[in-house]
Parts: sequence; structure tokens; C-alpha cells
Amino acid sequence: MTWRLALLLALLGPVIPWSQSRIDRRAGAFRSQEEVLYLWSGTQVKRLFPGFEGLLADIYWLRTVQYFGGQRLFAREKRFELLRPLIEISTELDPRLEIAYRYGAIFLSEAPPAGAGRPREGIEVLEKGTRHLPSSWRLRQDLGFFQFIYLHDAQGAAKTLEEAARIPGAAFWLRTMAADLLAKGGERASSRRMWQQMYDQGEEGIIKENARVRLQILDSRDAADRLAALVKEVEDRTGRRPQRLAELREGGLWAGPLADAAGVPFGYDVSTGRVTIALESPMWRPE
Repeated sequence: MTWRLALLLALLGPVIPWSQSRIDRRAGAFRSQEEVLYLWSGTQVKRLFPGFEGLLADIYWLRTVQYFGGQRLFAREKRFELLRPLIEISTELDPRLEIAYRYGAIFLSEAPPAGAGRPREGIEVLEKGTRHLPSSWRLRQDLGFFQFIYLHDAQGAAKTLEEAARIPGAAFWLRTMAADLLAKGGERASSRRMWQQMYDQGEEGIIKENARVRLQILDSRDAADRLAALVKEVEDRTGRRPQRLAELREGGLWAGPLADAAGVPFGYDVSTGRVTIALESPMWRPE
């Protein structure tokens, strides 16, 4: 939170709950109550409130986070239509609001229901951020990570990470990671290194928490793959597949949990030997 937003909340704190309750009563919880306010452009807001662009950028960003959280946690149909316009207004009002680029890209890129499932738009937001903040190696790092993780573009990601490495103060390992992307297959291993870096670098908040969940997802996928390999091993040795994954533990072949990082049991298709993260698990994401 910037000093501008802290000052605003201190001054208007007692008024906000009353105002919000009136808005919610009139508009209904989590419907598009933003129909007038949110659909203004940044240019319109600047004209109406000259000299207050930075403060208004903080307000719009606060409402962006509120809108995203409301859709993610409470909306039955998580549609996120207003997410990109809100991010655009926030960054048009304050083109140096780095948090809006970094968090906004995550909101847009994560697969439903955790996010909007629009990674190309998330990457466009990061690209805009690198244009307005060319000295931020973290923004360019995030851009490279997203190019690889969401678009599977190893060459484009490596090029972007090389550019990030040339920015003064950049992390020393960026150039090494760029080379790894071009030299190695192992997409999951590369993804793990990227999410681990985001987790290690991140302050407590959305970026760090998102990286933590992503690492848990990768752990769960690795465990599912190891279980599938054991199923194949048993089939090759005995001529039959286990009828239940529990047979692997009973036979002393597996000592770990038969569930993913969220505690949801793995799915097992005995007809194919495939072991998967269950669709109902919070660890499930499209491959």
C-alpha cells in the first residue's frame, strides 16, 4: 500500500463501510456495480480530477483487487469481464504502479476458477509495464516467466530473461536460467525453478501465495507421475494392473500419501493405469 492510499484510507475510513453498504444495497452483491465508475477511461478520470492521478490510481487498484477477490471467492459464474479495463485504468492513471502490472498479470493469467484464464492479456499487461518501467528487471523477469509457463515459448522467454539480466541490479541467475531454457527439455523442471524464484523473491501476499500453490501443483503432478510409473512396473512384472492405488502401499512400493498437496485422493483409471489430480481438487489445473 502506498502512502497516498494510506492517507486516503485514514481520512475516509469511517465513510467507506457506510458508502459501500449503500452501493451493495442498491446494486446487489458482486454484480457489475461498477457500471458507471469502472467504465470510465483513465483519460476521462484525468480530465475530471487533474492533479490527483496518483491517488486515483491507488483507488482504482484497490477496487481492482476487491473486484477480483469478489469474483474469485463469491461469484457463481466467475467471469472477470471488468478485470482488464480496471487494470488499464489503474496503470493509465499511474504508469509507474508496478504492483498493478505484476499482480494484474497473475489475476488475468491464472486458469479458472483461480483467475481469468487469459494469459495473453496478462502478458500484454507485463509488456506495457516493461515499456513504462524499463529499469524494472522484475517486471521483465515476470514477462519471461509468463512467456514460458503460459505460452510455452522457450525462445521468447530466454530472450526476455537475457534482456532482464542486462538491467543494472538484476539477479545474477537470470542469464543462467535463460540458457537453461534453450539447452534443456524438462518443461516442468524449468517451471519449478521459475515458481521457486518467484516464491523466494516475493513478499507475503498474492505473488508469493500464487507461487506456493503452483509449487504444490507441481509436487502433486510429480507424485501422480511416480504412482503411474509404479502401476506400470507392477503390470510389467505381474501381467496385471493394481485395482486400487492402495495396493502399491500394501505391497511396500509406495510410502507417501495417495492424495495431492490439498489432501484430495488422486484419480486412478485402472483401464489405462493413468493417475491424475482429481478435477474437484484445488490442485487441478489444465496441463
